[in-house]
Amino acid sequence: MHVAVLGLGEAGALYASACTRQGWDVTGYDPGDVPTPDHVVRAISIADAVLEADVVLGLTGARAAVAVATEAATAMRPGSCFADLNSGSSALKDDVRAALEGHDVLLADVAVIGSVPTFGARTPLIVSGSGSPVAASLFAALGADVDDIGGAPGDAATRKLVRSSWMKGVAALIVETLEAGRAAGLEDWTREQVAEQLADGAVAMDRLYDSTYKHAARRAHEMRDATRQIADAGLVPVMARATAALHQQLAENHTIVDADVLRAWEDLPVANIGDARGRLGITRDLHAPWRGATMVGRARTVTVAGGDNVGIQRIIEQARPHDVIVVDGQADTSRALVGELIAGRLIAKGVAGMVIDGAIRDAEDLQDMGFPIWHRARNAAGPYKNGPFHHGEPVSVGGVVCLEGDLVVADGDGVTFVRPHEAPALLPAARAVQEDEARRREGISAAVDAYRRAQEEVS
Repeated sequence: MHVAVLGLGEAGALYASACTRQGWDVTGYDPGDVPTPDHVVRAISIADAVLEADVVLGLTGARAAVAVATEAATAMRPGSCFADLNSGSSALKDDVRAALEGHDVLLADVAVIGSVPTFGARTPLIVSGSGSPVAASLFAALGADVDDIGGAPGDAATRKLVRSSWMKGVAALIVETLEAGRAAGLEDWTREQVAEQLADGAVAMDRLYDSTYKHAARRAHEMRDATRQIADAGLVPVMARATAALHQQLAENHTIVDADVLRAWEDLPVANIGDARGRLGITRDLHAPWRGATMVGRARTVTVAGGDNVGIQRIIEQARPHDVIVVDGQADTSRALVGELIAGRLIAKGVAGMVIDGAIRDAEDLQDMGFPIWHRARNAAGPYKNGPFHHGEPVSVGGVVCLEGDLVVADGDGVTFVRPHEAPALLPAARAVQEDEARRREGISAAVDAYRRAQEEVS
């Protein structure tokens, strides 16, 4: 069996790895800067990836589905199967079918009806279309519970969208409720109330909450399709429309950046990121904690009164690995907001570091602990603990606005914040700046070496 996987993001990588464990030949393609799973042959183009494949798995996202199918069809061998796993409407699946028409290629409309990050290749599926028996056999071999309904492309997608109105609606309600509890200063109590109503308690709540943030853009698109499907049935899609709107808002403002994305930004200088976005968005007057310090993480925002750290104290229990606590301290340097004791508690939670528009203390201890805090000043005076404070709201730090969930990158030149929906396009642009500077440095270094050799010869 030879399987081609188009799209090596989180889901694509999981399916590709599962196929290699079966002993199958696997080729993969992704235009993005994502890792290649072990034992997968990375192709240089879609055509190169699908050339010898028996089954092609399309996992590139709904927006690219038709274009990818069109390009793949020209290179796929007769009788092979294109399995489209992208979430979309029945109309989209029909467009994919039209893209394959005339190329003697089977089409399987594959609807994923569970969490692939949670269940991997065993995630339950519904399949339809001419290639459904082929796809059903492949995914069953990977351990998935497959409902092969036959029929036409789009039949599986229709069932998924009906289900999405329920699943995405519940997840959206959880997000809105927890955000409301946080805004009211009742986050812990609200979490307990919601978790008690779910079969898996806090585990299910956190999974739905995190996945909604993480996949907000894709799910907003899916819920717009669900909204149209409900409207086409003669119903009024009140809840579906509201769910789509909430997901869209999250996609624009608060998408959770996962660990793979964080790793992709680790070696990028802040200056290169700033150059790639028109030399904007780098903080002023915030100092690195020590020479060579760097930091990458996702923002948890806190606004506090000048010289008061009760808001920082309260966020510690909710902090998660890879978080960066970003504090708008009103640029007040009269009292330190953080020292070694808070830092130790945050290290134990896996927090990556802090950015504080205010003062810190215990600087040498913080360096020994390896906990980086970009700050405005140092002051031995301790903080007040009276409030008020706000969590999760936009903050202004060093003259730059940061939103909850932003990607935070910091080094000796300063700190920058990247919106999650901006990150996919900005990453290659920043890398291009980095590579251009590397070439220019090599040229300058060569010129300097040549000059020194010439001087030695003269002398």
